[in-house]
Amino acid sequence: MAGLRLGPLLRYADTDSATVWVETDRPCEAEVRCGPEPRGGGEPRDDAGPRASCRTWQVAGHHYALIPVTGLRPGTETPYRVLLDGEQVWPPPDSPFPPPAVRTLPPSDPSAAGGGGGGGPDGPPLRVAFGSCRWAARPSAAGHAAIGPDALDTLARQILAGTAERPDVLLLLGDQVYADETSEVMRRRIASHRSLAEPPWGQVADYEEYTWLYEESWLDPRVRWLLSTVPTCMIFDDHDLIDDWNTSEAWRRGIRATSWWRERVLGGLTSYWVHQHLGNLSPAELAADELYAVVRSTDGDAAGALREFAGRADADPAAARWSYRRDLGRVRLLMVDTRAARVLAEDDRAMLDADEGRWLREQVFDGHGSYDHLLIGSSLPWLLPPAVHDAEAWNAALCRGTRGPRWARLGEKVRQAADLEHWAAFPESFGRLGELLAAAGRGPAAPATVLVLSGDVHHAYTAEPDFGEPVDARVAQLTCSPMHNSVPAVMRWGFRFGWSRTGRLLGRILARHGRAGRPPVGWRKTGGPWFGNQLMTLALHGRRARLRLDRTRDGGEGGGPVLETVLDRELSGPGPGPGPAARPGEGADGTAAPERSGRPGGRAG
Repeated sequence: MAGLRLGPLLRYADTDSATVWVETDRPCEAEVRCGPEPRGGGEPRDDAGPRASCRTWQVAGHHYALIPVTGLRPGTETPYRVLLDGEQVWPPPDSPFPPPAVRTLPPSDPSAAGGGGGGGPDGPPLRVAFGSCRWAARPSAAGHAAIGPDALDTLARQILAGTAERPDVLLLLGDQVYADETSEVMRRRIASHRSLAEPPWGQVADYEEYTWLYEESWLDPRVRWLLSTVPTCMIFDDHDLIDDWNTSEAWRRGIRATSWWRERVLGGLTSYWVHQHLGNLSPAELAADELYAVVRSTDGDAAGALREFAGRADADPAAARWSYRRDLGRVRLLMVDTRAARVLAEDDRAMLDADEGRWLREQVFDGHGSYDHLLIGSSLPWLLPPAVHDAEAWNAALCRGTRGPRWARLGEKVRQAADLEHWAAFPESFGRLGELLAAAGRGPAAPATVLVLSGDVHHAYTAEPDFGEPVDARVAQLTCSPMHNSVPAVMRWGFRFGWSRTGRLLGRILARHGRAGRPPVGWRKTGGPWFGNQLMTLALHGRRARLRLDRTRDGGEGGGPVLETVLDRELSGPGPGPGPAARPGEGADGTAAPERSGRPGGRAG
């Protein structure tokens, strides 16, 4: 009898369709049946819902299925079961959790401004939760601070207890697995597979070891239940492959010269395609995907086709598109690849290659006016603490040669050692994204909000740009990280310093030394920084937007961890500012008054 090895994960859901991802322990027919459980003795009920099935496909000896379910009713919540070769495997008979369910979006009327659909004013708000950087278990390497409760596990705990609302969609903004920081359990498993005395030592080496990472991350019982019943959108960041992935051309030359990198990158991109990327696509996109068709039709193991694809994707950013779009009723989500789409040649550096940049602009303006909120998912923040931004711009200028070859060599060493590779390290790309966000937020067709959602930097904050001219939408950077990771004291100090007046002054001195020029937009912090394991949630209702930040803490009722709200703020309305609830000298959330970096017209403040 076939068994379920991993999953189910509810990946996609719209008004009438969904996809469910599973890994099985052998080839089989995987089926999803929607509706209530059968009556005693297995007799089907009259109110049984849609069902769908497909044959598993094979990659490197593993068996997977992504089952598209259609014919669901809009605005409903429908429980489902997973069967393999006709035998129910999920939920198991002794499951302590409610059955997984698909919650579809309400019906939408695209022609009606502020009309129905997800987040429409006539229905409940659309709740979008997001965060990044999650260790499934503490890495074995010494030196990590205490990590505290897992925000994802704690969210599931509170939903099950009825003390938290279930999100309509969960955005996982990078570092879903850590290939370069493995737990003691993983190291022991790797040691049974190969010698830890040879590179890449205790890090993940190949596709098989990547599958172990996903098992460690997704088999936590409460997280497994959460992922089975909340749709997820995922994008990679560096640790999904390796810290500093695609920092620079010099970094890439160095890593490619090692004996172990090629197998790591092929395994990493192949496993990402299988475990994360496929589920980001709608049933219609899956049906049109040529590589997916090849994999499904391969007689035997499709690893060869996927490895060939991964090799092309690593060599040429134009060979693959990892970015994608989801329209959630009146909310548009654009998840942007800020890792594999980079152009790294020093004289032509760009966060997004030309094709990716065109795609992003097309998605922003396709049907401009048909959505009320624009969410840009970027694993890396666009607006950083000012001192960090200026340090990265200074470093990028040095590496371009503004102070000569000696400084360029030093700059490259600093860039790799200090992870100076965010949007600020790609100054032209930073400016182009600002221009795009401002254009999206202007005019009678502008959405109510244009929000950049990010993680990576192991703290949370909100910031808002000043473009120098009025913008009709509320434009903001919302950063939330980590969900479960270490936040050392020196990192807390460093990011607080990065927002301080002294930090801004030091950043300006560095920028002048590098002849980096001035940032083309100004910005100011409107909340934070907050540290700890945390999640942000947007509640989008018509043209209103409300932001909440929840942070984990120990010692809740019954002694278990809880999510504690540290920010609850309305975002609606154009322009930066602390909001009407602010007291003199404070932001709307009670933090210090917003601090401004830069000045419109390309001058630092």
